[in-house]
Amino acid sequence: MDAVPGVRLPRGPPVPTMTTVTTRRTTTAALGALALLLAGCSSSADPDEPGEPDAGGGWTVLHYSMADTNLEPFMVSDVNELGEVGTTGALQVREFMDRSAEYGDDELLDQGSWVGARVLDINPGSAELVDDLGDVNSADPEVLASFVAQGIADHPAGHYALIISDHGASWPGVGPDEGSDDDVLDLAQIVEGVSAGLEEAGVDKLDLLGFDACLMGSYEVASAVAPLADRLVASQELEPGHGWDYRALQVLADDEAATADELGAAIIDGFEAQAVESGTDDSITLAMIDLTRMAAVDEALGDFSGALAERAATVAPAVGRAGESALGFARSPNPEEDSQMKDLGMLAATIGVEALDVSDQADTLVRAINDAVVDSVTGQATQGATGLSIYFPPTQELSNGAYGDVSSAASWVDFLVSYYDAGAAIPAEEQAAFVDPESGAEIEYDGEGFSITGVYDEVGEGNLTGASMSYAVVGEDGTLTYLGEQDAVIGEDGAPVAAGYYDMTALTVSDGEDSSYAYLALGYQEGDEVISMDVPMAYYAPGDVDGETYQDVLLSLVLDAESGDIVSEQYYVFDPDSGGYGELTADPEGIIVPETLTVAADGTQEWAASSDSGLYADLENLTYDLEPLDPGSVVQLDLTVTDFGDNSTTISETAEIP
Repeated sequence: MDAVPGVRLPRGPPVPTMTTVTTRRTTTAALGALALLLAGCSSSADPDEPGEPDAGGGWTVLHYSMADTNLEPFMVSDVNELGEVGTTGALQVREFMDRSAEYGDDELLDQGSWVGARVLDINPGSAELVDDLGDVNSADPEVLASFVAQGIADHPAGHYALIISDHGASWPGVGPDEGSDDDVLDLAQIVEGVSAGLEEAGVDKLDLLGFDACLMGSYEVASAVAPLADRLVASQELEPGHGWDYRALQVLADDEAATADELGAAIIDGFEAQAVESGTDDSITLAMIDLTRMAAVDEALGDFSGALAERAATVAPAVGRAGESALGFARSPNPEEDSQMKDLGMLAATIGVEALDVSDQADTLVRAINDAVVDSVTGQATQGATGLSIYFPPTQELSNGAYGDVSSAASWVDFLVSYYDAGAAIPAEEQAAFVDPESGAEIEYDGEGFSITGVYDEVGEGNLTGASMSYAVVGEDGTLTYLGEQDAVIGEDGAPVAAGYYDMTALTVSDGEDSSYAYLALGYQEGDEVISMDVPMAYYAPGDVDGETYQDVLLSLVLDAESGDIVSEQYYVFDPDSGGYGELTADPEGIIVPETLTVAADGTQEWAASSDSGLYADLENLTYDLEPLDPGSVVQLDLTVTDFGDNSTTISETAEIP
């Protein structure tokens, strides 16, 4: 790729070439320009403090694979990695694997392939069948509890780790189990199942609890599971399909006195190394949380949430702007498929800078997070991630009512209610508005692209949270086919002006035979070394290529901001039942279709994925390009400003591509 649509890369010296593409954190949270809030902080754990698990006594690792899903091939590979270590004198490994008839016949060690659930003891290079459970619901907390209790009873040790693997969605939980009506193991059921298993086994808590799943590195999850374990290892962002490298368990086989911190560090090291090897490292996250320090985070978040709720009417604009700028995870142009998870440390730090009357509470929360996150790794596109995310839908309409039942987030729920109420109370004259919407926007062609500007009403300027620009091709019948969106700027040089820029290109995806335009949501801020692109897609399996049954997919591209070259690409499938994501396993004989947003002449909007315009789903051989639109094409540029109450106003103008 030679150019990025709508983005003028920063002038001046070129961005230096990155020789290290992941960022490893061991003692302090990276908060970019806001790092001063963390001055004097250290998250190094003192081994003499009560939070450090005792050493010695050997380990039992319980691995719970909810593989009755399209992630099964990846999970089989993970267990084969477990078999490269296996049970030794210092380490005992037990596996629960629930398999499907739908996703191949990959062989697991010497057990071959099967359908249904089995419990296995993993040895070096082989496995011993403990129990053939047949068709069970792996999303049933009683099944999880039984596995934990029996695993500990059969393999007593000084230390215990439990790792749960499947699609992840943060507070909605993990799953689904496709063979059990797409049942999901929600957060309350995770706590229920693990608690019951530990109680039956007579064990107070685990030394380490891990989620080899997307999005589980959230405040809601960490707070809920804090009574269950000393350490939590989880990712804020979507995980590549290869997941963790389970050869990391070698650290336990080598030393029966290994600590939970040493295990967690080995998991993070292995995950990072495997991501680098696989070319998926640019957008990774993985962190180890000291759960014995979550009480301080709980208290700090409660105080912060309370302070925000008390001052909602005055701090809401700053909160809204912070939400727009904070690092988000599992972002999608389709808001119904966006996780709405934001980095909690970034969010608190930014609010503390912009709303000084809550800066003390924000600073305390940032420091508590910094102390709790004892190790982490990030990629170029996720630099600054602090280890814990939190649910923050920008509007009440986009929020999931089930979030109110998440007990670990009660104080944050109270704040969200006050925030949405404050937005609903914005007087009409102070809502986002352009001064002269009837006259449309001002468009200027500079030989390379179009700039679009509009003057907004200064009365509502203090309530604005951001601006965006989108672009569409205008059909002969007036139908608009939108090709992308990106941030616009507001208030440059102190003037009440919103401005965007479009370079007349569109993203195309090709399978070598056909090509198709794709909708592109672009994330870039001046000075960034990488550019994030999120592309909504749909996948039709070979048996459905002529039908209407498809899976929603998110293509995540990361580009080098200087060269425009793609440095990573990942396809993630969205599960509507759990709200979770996992890497797509595509049959090359299936088809992949870019989803587009169309607006009919009567204003009807639809995200569409027609199989008539599909490409072969040979993902490794698909190519991407930013191609200039054909001369004579008519485009419509939309410029939108939005306030924290989700009041928005748009001005539009059309232009012909020269």
